[in-house]
Amino acid sequence: MDDVFRALADPTRRSLLDELFKQDGQTLSALQGRLPMTRFGVMKHLKVLEEAHLVVTRRRGREKLHFLNAVPIQLIHDRWVDKYTASWAAKLSELKHKLEDRTMEKVFEIYIKTTPERLWQAITDTDMRRKYTFGAIITSDWTPGSRYQGTGRGKPIAEGENLEVDPPRRLVQSFRALWDDDVKSEGTSRVTWEIEPIGDSCQLVVIHDQLREDANKQLYGGWPMVLSGLKTLLETGEMLTTPGSRHWMDEPEAAA
Repeated sequence: MDDVFRALADPTRRSLLDELFKQDGQTLSALQGRLPMTRFGVMKHLKVLEEAHLVVTRRRGREKLHFLNAVPIQLIHDRWVDKYTASWAAKLSELKHKLEDRTMEKVFEIYIKTTPERLWQAITDTDMRRKYTFGAIITSDWTPGSRYQGTGRGKPIAEGENLEVDPPRRLVQSFRALWDDDVKSEGTSRVTWEIEPIGDSCQLVVIHDQLREDANKQLYGGWPMVLSGLKTLLETGEMLTTPGSRHWMDEPEAAA
């Protein structure tokens, strides 16, 4: 986490993160136009932010877009902040931006000390996944074109189709939230899990796209906590106990 604190120590880099928080998915030219700095200077600061995993990039045609990655901030929250206050830091994961196609795309990146096979198991195994997805039960046979369903407290909360299944590297799913009428009205979006082995660890990138512009923040605001819980589970065998981490667990039976 030293890289994160070092990156945040510079006011210019904090300004770049502020600009991405206001409008995510910006090009280098767009960011340069918002700061009194040369193109080369902005590039240097973005490189530091990328090395700290506070910014991730995605290619869209000929453009290279920069996204604010809230996961490292969530990890800081999980380690220190949550000991003293409520989950106000979760708001840092609520990203807002507008893209030309009038949809939103959210990109989250995390590094986990594990193998691709173990990480794939944690994504697709019902019991393991329940430990970091707020207690939700996700079931599927994980074959291309198959359906999956998520339930919590005995009711359906999500559903979709496994569009691409390439273990242990890539999983693409449609996603429809069902837990209340507000999220049901958002329709179907898409979630892509990309696993890349790096040394004794794995880079996991989760892309949540095809979201309606200004979509309900409940659809994507929980990803930093989910990925923090996944990292904790695989590296320590423990579950996070942050607020909401067991939201969908079955309620305990009343005492007789």
